[in-house]
Amino acid sequence: MKGLLFYFLLFFAGLAHAQQLEIVDFSHIKAELSFNVDSSKVYGLAEYQFKILKPVDSVFLDTININFDEVLLNNEKVPFKNNAKQLVVYSKFKTGEPYNLRFKYEAQPKKALYFVGWKNEAPNQIWTQGQGKYTSNWLPSLDDTNDKIEFDLSITFNSDYEVISNGNLVNKEVEAENTTWHYDMKEPMSSYLVALVVGKYKVYKEISNSGIPLEMYYYPEDSLKVEPTYRYSKQMFDFLENEIGVPYPWQNYKQIPVHDFLYAGMENTSATIFSDGFVIDSIAFVDRNYVNVNAHELAHQWFGDYVTAKSGEHHWLQEGFATYYALLAEQDVFGENYYYWRLYEYAQELMDQNRSGTSTSLLNPKSSSNTFYKRGAWVLHVLREKVGDKAFKKALKVYLEKHSFSNVETTDFISEVEKTSGEDLSDFVNSWLVQVDFPVDEAIESLMQSAFIQEYEMVDCELVTSKCDYYLTAPISDQAKEKVISQIPNRVTSDVFEGSLKARQAIAKNVDEIPLNLKVNYETLLDDESYVTLESALFHLWINFPENRAVYLNKTNDIVGLSDKNVRQLWLALALSTPSFKPESKTEFLNELINYSNPKYGFEVRLTAFNYLNSLGIFNEEVLANLVDASGHYNWQFNKFAKNMLEELSKNSDYQEIILRLKNTN
Repeated sequence: MKGLLFYFLLFFAGLAHAQQLEIVDFSHIKAELSFNVDSSKVYGLAEYQFKILKPVDSVFLDTININFDEVLLNNEKVPFKNNAKQLVVYSKFKTGEPYNLRFKYEAQPKKALYFVGWKNEAPNQIWTQGQGKYTSNWLPSLDDTNDKIEFDLSITFNSDYEVISNGNLVNKEVEAENTTWHYDMKEPMSSYLVALVVGKYKVYKEISNSGIPLEMYYYPEDSLKVEPTYRYSKQMFDFLENEIGVPYPWQNYKQIPVHDFLYAGMENTSATIFSDGFVIDSIAFVDRNYVNVNAHELAHQWFGDYVTAKSGEHHWLQEGFATYYALLAEQDVFGENYYYWRLYEYAQELMDQNRSGTSTSLLNPKSSSNTFYKRGAWVLHVLREKVGDKAFKKALKVYLEKHSFSNVETTDFISEVEKTSGEDLSDFVNSWLVQVDFPVDEAIESLMQSAFIQEYEMVDCELVTSKCDYYLTAPISDQAKEKVISQIPNRVTSDVFEGSLKARQAIAKNVDEIPLNLKVNYETLLDDESYVTLESALFHLWINFPENRAVYLNKTNDIVGLSDKNVRQLWLALALSTPSFKPESKTEFLNELINYSNPKYGFEVRLTAFNYLNSLGIFNEEVLANLVDASGHYNWQFNKFAKNMLEELSKNSDYQEIILRLKNTN
């Protein structure tokens, strides 16, 4: 009986959202928010406007572990129930009547809103992540993506900080130490797209060709990184607005980097939040840049924010479209060969899924990210080839305008393409969307329309032939050159070093054993403007020529590298492993490497530090304390890494007691 009751309750909970959507129409949420950074609490005064569509005696909001006070309906106290998941308000609601619900609340969110840095030396920030985490952890709302509501937030915080949220900043009220920022949205959106960021920022502004304000935020100390970080932002915005054929649907567009973000980026309506690991200098741009994430989150402003999938089986309408249109934007920046190369890479990953038996239908709500993102992009690429540019773009425009600020299913898009093209797409849908396996033959046929891909496939040295030595110096693409170098690294000659930056990077990555006659050529890699090249070259030179270790370490002494400090951390590990190199500075080097495991650094920096400390066998109490701290981090991958390392270390009696004590006091 208990089991049956449990499943009944689960079933009822699943129906609740759908049922309320047919009965109650929430149109507007206005919230006044403040925070206590010491207790990680949020305080709110929230007001909700809604109409009743059918007679009902209760309405609810999703409210995860939120406490309420002064619940008023149309300015009168009203009976309510708070079950830690929902706030249920009881009244004899009348059809067609407008209602106003108002209350005070407080919450200490375990997810969806994060207080970062207030208890350590990391940058002091507050930021949100609603997708997959539920905004209802910090703002009473409706988690169903089919409920679209206008959200207007007013946030009060210390005047030394900036506060950014969705929509227009319509007013700032400065009072003593605090400022209240008032943000206004003009159109409705799903609750998972509500966002706010608190932190210390400056902003770089541009205006799109259509007059949309573009705001690009950065930390005050990163002024020299603004251009390489946001490179091509305006160009891609203008391109997508023109390519999609529907004006950008929101008042403005903001991008805000935050510390230790959960993902690469998140497309909150008009306010993309992204990892500050993408804040880079010009040298890092060739190794790891923000361009693809930038374009992807921007495309979501149409595909996901403007039109939103009704359910998980249609998730590709968001991720596949954002991936495809990001590729088109990158093609506008980097050229057609780049576009086909990324499609080729996507196809390889999807074919790997076929081979491993993990492929799923694109309409399976439990499909992998590869399927939703990359197969979804492939669907649009092939569909456009099939029906032609004119029919495809016309259908897209009608689809977006017909379903503006609402929710969509796959048939909503496919039916528009059938209308504009005059084609029956049943077979296409079955092959590309319904079928489990990725359609390899059709994908290859499409790719082979590119001379660039034809060349890449032709140039191959898995079986070494007389042509392979020619390929090493031939005027072929960087991708083909990298392929050949990885296949025959032992045949690299001094002439190959005269290739492009990417070809030289391939040498640094793949030539492990450096012949003496190439030593001078290989050493020139330490002068390349690529942190990935520098990291690989330094390591391989250090291994191959121990007599010159001090020379290489002195030459690279001041290089930090990518956002995870890849070159600097390798340098420290090598310096500590070179007994004759600056013995008087060994303690300083060790302390610096240990320091990078500290919570004040991003988890990518810390993870790299822990790996080097592990390889050196260095686990003093400070390192173990930082590792215990990492095991409680909100990023699940970093959290899991730290827990696994602690588990292994706990098998050693030297560490077991210390780890147990640190866990008990943490």
